[in-house]
Amino acid sequence: MKPFEYSRLESPQHLATIANGRFLGGGTNLIDLMKHQIETPDMLVDVTRAGMDRIEERDGAVVIGSQVSNTNLAADPLIRSRYSVLSSALLSGATQQLRNKATTGGNLLQRTRCQYFYDTTRACNKREPGSGCDALNGLNRFHAILGASEHCIAVHPSDMAVAMVALDAVVHTRNADGAERRIPVADLHRLPGDRPDLDHVLEDGELIVAVELPGTPPRRQAYRKVRDRASYAFAVVSAAVVLDIDDGEMRNLRIGLGGVAHKPWRATRAEAALEGKAPDAALFMQAMKREMADASGYGHNDFKMALAPRVVVSMLKELTGLGEN
Repeated sequence: MKPFEYSRLESPQHLATIANGRFLGGGTNLIDLMKHQIETPDMLVDVTRAGMDRIEERDGAVVIGSQVSNTNLAADPLIRSRYSVLSSALLSGATQQLRNKATTGGNLLQRTRCQYFYDTTRACNKREPGSGCDALNGLNRFHAILGASEHCIAVHPSDMAVAMVALDAVVHTRNADGAERRIPVADLHRLPGDRPDLDHVLEDGELIVAVELPGTPPRRQAYRKVRDRASYAFAVVSAAVVLDIDDGEMRNLRIGLGGVAHKPWRATRAEAALEGKAPDAALFMQAMKREMADASGYGHNDFKMALAPRVVVSMLKELTGLGEN
């Protein structure tokens, strides 16, 4: 591992007092990448004692500090009762030991688990821009079918972020000059285009301080993860679905998809086709086919184009009382 300097941030208000560097939370992804020499920061800035480790209701919303651990977030009584989709997504990710260390902010900013990104002997435009993408013609079973480019077909690995997209969560950030931003989680991550090395829209030195959830989310919620084994496996396909039923019609319907794109994917086409309609199994599949109209596979991952709609349709049946199958 390359030598680096270490400093500690005492609060977000003290950002201007530190030198440029990479923020260190739980370190469950960053330290791995440093061991592989994929990340080589000169400075690590420890933010774990900067007072961003609380969950609180504020102005009608629920605000989660960016250093709340995945374990504490999943187990929090308010999150379990009002945002069960988020708790379920968190508990489906990683292992208990990793969830104890992983943080809310770090989970959002973790990098892809594409094997070609981690294998420094293989071409990867995300790791080394301009080097090519061996995943295109390689083993791409876990790779993207939506929003990909000829430069990158990697997917975002987070379970938590998929649930947050469905909940319309908003990220709060702060810069060294004190400027603050609010960014919907759905807009935080980038599609690869010709710059797959850029994962998100944050600027250098911009710190995630909290994530805000709407105070009154839809009441019917579910998260489902299709994976190769029961624990400690990344999603082949995952989905978070939330909705209400009002006078027999679906309202406030939102669908997040994981394992299918470079970012947590918000299924806006399907949502538009279903909002205000009565639950109907045939309509569910029509809506998801509409969502997948631009999907394309790369050989080993072609099955995802059929799997993703079936997962969501099954969840919609269950949530609307039509039965799972």
